[in-house]
Amino acid sequence: METQAKIFTCSQSAVLGKTIAQNFGVPLGEINFSKYSDGEFQPSFEESVRGARIFIIGSTHPSSENLMEMLLMLDAAKRASARHITAVMPYFGWARQDRKDKPRVPIGAKLIAKLLEAAGATRIITMDLHADQIQGFFEKPVDHLYASSIFLPYIESLNLSDLTIASPDMGGSKRAYAYSKFLSSDVVICYKQREKANVISHMELIGDVTGKNVILVDDMVDTAGTLTNAANLMKERGAISVRAICTHALLSGNAYEKIENSQLEELIVTDSIPSKISHPKVKVLSCAPLFAEVMKNVHSNTSISSKFIM
Repeated sequence: METQAKIFTCSQSAVLGKTIAQNFGVPLGEINFSKYSDGEFQPSFEESVRGARIFIIGSTHPSSENLMEMLLMLDAAKRASARHITAVMPYFGWARQDRKDKPRVPIGAKLIAKLLEAAGATRIITMDLHADQIQGFFEKPVDHLYASSIFLPYIESLNLSDLTIASPDMGGSKRAYAYSKFLSSDVVICYKQREKANVISHMELIGDVTGKNVILVDDMVDTAGTLTNAANLMKERGAISVRAICTHALLSGNAYEKIENSQLEELIVTDSIPSKISHPKVKVLSCAPLFAEVMKNVHSNTSISSKFIM
């Protein structure tokens, strides 16, 4: 008897989950959320999942309720006797806490990995982790997808001459070099020093951008301070235009105001994190087809290595 595939979505990723299900070719599963007056909530599968392969879609960006919703749904699927339970997390939250960078701090990403496995996840599908080594925090299979398969066709459609790929910090240099290799372009890197989280004290450019069309590459954009500072610096150093591609658009605080007032011509992101705000400088590309295709391959036990192009 063939294992049936069923797709459910957490409330924070309802729109993306519906699009993924449409691309996959199955109706979105029914789930109900009961809420108590104090804010506690309880998910309930409204159809049988016994013996099925379950995909639960949900990004775990703050607030922590998004993570809690995923954990409760995994636990419910486990207790309902689902055969395979895959947590599909377009954005893996808390990933910036991947190591102890000072004394007496947690390794949050490791904790989240243990929680997901304890809740019942038998497989993880995610995209552009903040640090690749987070895959090693899991004892279950992790399919780590790259948004480059979404961004590269768009970059090529721009037909930019004198293209240069840039990393907004030293940590993203590997990602920038991978893009530049595919696009046969030059690479420049920004060196930055922070006073504290989300606060940059100094930034310097390594490389020449005079007369270049620059594309900054990063895995996420939060307050947009790094991106906008880098864009402004590159325009000062003679760049013709500056764009940025960032997989996960957290865009917290006054990020939109910074983008509006910066030299950034365009910010290209995916819909891994839902946004209720539209902005003329922000272009959103859907990651739904990518996830649907990988989920199909996982369900049919066929290779997904073609999606690991970086």
